[in-house]
Amino acid sequence: MDIKTLSDEKLYYSIGEVAKLFDISKSLIRYWESEFEILKPHKNGKGERKYTKKNIEQLSIIFHLVKERGFTLKGAQLEIESNKNKLERKYQALKKLNELKGFLQDISDKL
Repeated sequence: MDIKTLSDEKLYYSIGEVAKLFDISKSLIRYWESEFEILKPHKNGKGERKYTKKNIEQLSIIFHLVKERGFTLKGAQLEIESNKNKLERKYQALKKLNELKGFLQDISDKL
């Protein structure tokens, strides 16, 4: 599964699906939930986590800062607190660019 292939029809994703999407453990996701205020998935009556697309976008920002850019958890927390709107806009722009890249690659492959 890839972030850009998330179904428009599906409202919630399990923690297992989300862990597979980012290739990280479920325990790491649960730990990040305790460390980052922005990451609060819905829980059903059994306490099972259900992630929305918005939760997945938030997790993507955390993943990018911690795993890809090498921020410490504290550094990532401060970055998110001070630049939340900027980070969300940047995420949306990167998402659109990746969609465009895929579209152009499809065209190139057909030629």
